[in-house]
Amino acid sequence: MALSRRSFSALTGTAALGLALGGSGGPGASSAYAAREVPTGPPPPAPGPDGRRHTIAFDHYSLLVDGRRLVLWSGETHPFRLPSPSLWRDVLEKMRAHGYNAVSVYVAWNYHSPAPGQYDFTGVRDLDLFLRTAAETGLYVILRPGPYINAEVDGGGFPGWLTAAEGVARTDDPAYLEHVDEWLGRVNAIAARHLFTRGRGTVLLYQIENEYDAHVDEPTGRAYMSHLYKKVRADGIDVPLFHNDKGRNGYWTPGSFDTGGEQGRWLYGFDGYPSPSHVPPDWGMFGSGGRTGGATASPRTPGFVPEFGGGWFDPWGGAFFQGKGYAEARRTRDAAYERRFYLTNLANGITAHNVYMTFGGTSWGWLPAPVVYTSYDYGAAIDEGRQLTGKLAPMHQLGHLLRTIPDFAKLDRAADVRAAGLTAYHVTNRDTGTHVYVLRNDGADKVATTLRTADGDDLPVEVAGHDARLLVTGLRLGERRLRSATAQPMLFTAAGGQDIVVFCGRRGDMARVVLECPGEPLVTRLSQQAADVWADGLLRLTAPLGAGGLIGSRVQDDGADRPLLVLFADDAASLRLWPRDTGAGPVLVHGPELVRSASVRGGTLHLTGDTVAPAALEVWGPAGVHAVTWNGGAVRTVTTGSGSLRAVAPLPGVPEVPLPVLDGWRTRTENPEAAPGFDDAAWPVADRTASHSTTPVPEGQPVLFADDYGFHYGDVWYRATLTEAAGLTSVSLSYSTGTLGLLMAWLDGEPLGTHRMPVPDNSTLRKGTWTDTAAFAVPKRLRKGGRHVLSVLVRRMAHDQDGGSRDTHKAARGLTAAAFTGAAPKAVWRLQGAGAPDPVRGPLNNGGLYGERAGWHLPGFPDRDWKPVALPRAERRQGVTWYRTTFRLAVPAGVDASVGLTLQDDPRRAYRAQIFLNGWNLGQYVNDVGPQHTFVLPDGILRGRGANTLALAVLSEAGTPSGPGSVELTLLGSAAGGVPVAAVSSPGR
Repeated sequence: MALSRRSFSALTGTAALGLALGGSGGPGASSAYAAREVPTGPPPPAPGPDGRRHTIAFDHYSLLVDGRRLVLWSGETHPFRLPSPSLWRDVLEKMRAHGYNAVSVYVAWNYHSPAPGQYDFTGVRDLDLFLRTAAETGLYVILRPGPYINAEVDGGGFPGWLTAAEGVARTDDPAYLEHVDEWLGRVNAIAARHLFTRGRGTVLLYQIENEYDAHVDEPTGRAYMSHLYKKVRADGIDVPLFHNDKGRNGYWTPGSFDTGGEQGRWLYGFDGYPSPSHVPPDWGMFGSGGRTGGATASPRTPGFVPEFGGGWFDPWGGAFFQGKGYAEARRTRDAAYERRFYLTNLANGITAHNVYMTFGGTSWGWLPAPVVYTSYDYGAAIDEGRQLTGKLAPMHQLGHLLRTIPDFAKLDRAADVRAAGLTAYHVTNRDTGTHVYVLRNDGADKVATTLRTADGDDLPVEVAGHDARLLVTGLRLGERRLRSATAQPMLFTAAGGQDIVVFCGRRGDMARVVLECPGEPLVTRLSQQAADVWADGLLRLTAPLGAGGLIGSRVQDDGADRPLLVLFADDAASLRLWPRDTGAGPVLVHGPELVRSASVRGGTLHLTGDTVAPAALEVWGPAGVHAVTWNGGAVRTVTTGSGSLRAVAPLPGVPEVPLPVLDGWRTRTENPEAAPGFDDAAWPVADRTASHSTTPVPEGQPVLFADDYGFHYGDVWYRATLTEAAGLTSVSLSYSTGTLGLLMAWLDGEPLGTHRMPVPDNSTLRKGTWTDTAAFAVPKRLRKGGRHVLSVLVRRMAHDQDGGSRDTHKAARGLTAAAFTGAAPKAVWRLQGAGAPDPVRGPLNNGGLYGERAGWHLPGFPDRDWKPVALPRAERRQGVTWYRTTFRLAVPAGVDASVGLTLQDDPRRAYRAQIFLNGWNLGQYVNDVGPQHTFVLPDGILRGRGANTLALAVLSEAGTPSGPGSVELTLLGSAAGGVPVAAVSSPGR
């Protein structure tokens, strides 16, 4: 075989190509059953509110947007878990830059509705603003307004007031549907203004209900789903609708319920949360047959996973739940996990894929369901502090691959292939001749083997343990054909008069790419590590990944009209590559931590983005671009041998962000409700005898359930005036709270003790019940006759979710019954919970502590008469003690700083604290349970350049010394750049 090396090294000095230094790194026409063939073509451009009509259809391969195939690569985020609207743009821009083309969002009913008939879509609840921001960012939206959402939120998203309302939820009960119609009507009025079909926004798909597996084969279930479908259509929502089956059960496939004669506009989707220890399942269009065969249950709709695990929620710490924190979730569901499972999905024909979660955020206030604590980080690719993690690498690489190479939107199963020691998948695009191979290693050890490709080549392959890789052969790269590659293609674009392809892999891999070049090409090696050999019409390029950022070669004079720039990147380098579209043509940027936007005006490429450390900048742009700016400042550049512009000096990193020490604390004790002389005349009398709760009302006793009296969130106080109590020896109080709730009792102002909800067992979890009875002995000195006052504080955690459609969200919260021994006193009960909902912060912000009702948590509250105190504290007291301080931050201008509050203490001390920043309830710290110790303080609520008020409401037991202990500000991450952040309204007293 005659060999030739018609190559030229362009390495003048150290880097004529900056990438060698990259280590610094009316309905639209919606017939789903398309009779005609839709050939592979370019995917639709990034969406936006363009004022034009659009069509959304689908066949069994993929979605069809304006007749062009779309692979939906979506990430889940919840605006209600980030109470700073400016930061929505930050998260969405990060998602868009990292390859996502869609965002999926729940809309939580409880977040927007404090009372029947009352709805709030302003401020941090501005759904219209979120949808506008998504459109401006270029993301499609999958809208999921329930009415039930689960989502590990209180009541599964049902509003607190629904717990005391007539009607069986998640059925066709007319009383329930009346409330549902009102809710959906309010959401749909907003959604209709943002439908992609009408050119007003980017809402592409709409989900009704959530993982509804009750009443599937019953008339009530079918009638319920039919009602929701028809309601949404009647409100003008004309995009395709779908439901997310809890697993691949084949529930709610097309034709399973009445859609009013409408056909071809209903998608089947199923959720998947496989354990990292499991072998990835085959559950797409090529999976096993039968009802449980994934897309085989719906053969005329595309493979669609509305939720696939991008992490997992972490439970409370303690003996039973054993929550370990989200670092562990991120470790077990890491980038290798994503490759194994997501590539298997792709090989199984899943072309609509949503990662739950991509940014988890914070279940602030009283939002979290009983099983979870404040953080909803989820081990997601973007962490709770909005910091980018290594888990973004597979999402980034696959997202840009699917966006820039359309072949993956139409794949058929091809002849089986073998790769010893690996599970191998082979699919092909018959229109283009592209062959796709997914090779998965389910063992712990690296496997080195060979793969026989469709062209008959034996391709050497290495796959690390519990990992996977994607290989492609026969792919058209502009005018050239890829014969084979041992590295995954990441993107293909054209900029500056040349085609550009990027291949990616793990650090330490040797990447080998073979291109068909009938004529001997001129190869310009742009990196010292690159090598090439041409023989017999094949050009073989090799490069070690991770040897110095990007490695590249430029191929030309091989008979093609345009040069081809071939770039190689390991995971770290790939995360510094940013393809962007501009009005003048595509742009590829390398170097910064993030590129948020790119535009061309008058020969200048204007870039915005973020840097952390000093970073190189190199851009390949449209012809005629001769200058570059970064965040508004001019960047001096030189032209390289690869046709790029490279910055002469690195972009600056982020300056230091100083954080103050928290001191100047003041303290005040509360719970005057425990005193016998406290005036409770304005409190409601507990005099009801019947309830809509699923908890039975004890015979002969009044309803004590807090929800029945309008108190739905947080702590609730009870006071019973007892008469004829002479000889009373003990009090037994039954109560229900959700996980980790507790009860404190006083008689005539003297503490009787504290009772914690016991650690649940599996039986308790299955039943969804969280009830127990606290028994207290009455001191002898209080057993006399006359009037007595029994005061009880109940810390409620949350309402149960209703995943089984059994009205479990209506289980009682608060006291459920009282019993006495030694006497049979007459008791008149009154109770008090949270006051009127905060008009800005909403109904989930406050509970019923005295200090909350009196505004002790608010900025501007006059606390000068409070006692000065230093931390840590260690005192024994049953009840509530408040601590307040103020602090100022001076975050440098142009810096995005993510700041948290970290609390630490001896875990043997039993107390908990509600954390209020500028009046916003940002979480609950439980010292002796954990695992959460750091709480994110979102910018906007946190004044990065100004004064802040921090208040801690500490609920302590008398049995151990109580804190708080160490309380410090923590820098979670910072970057030069970010987005402009408007202050979130935080009204004071």
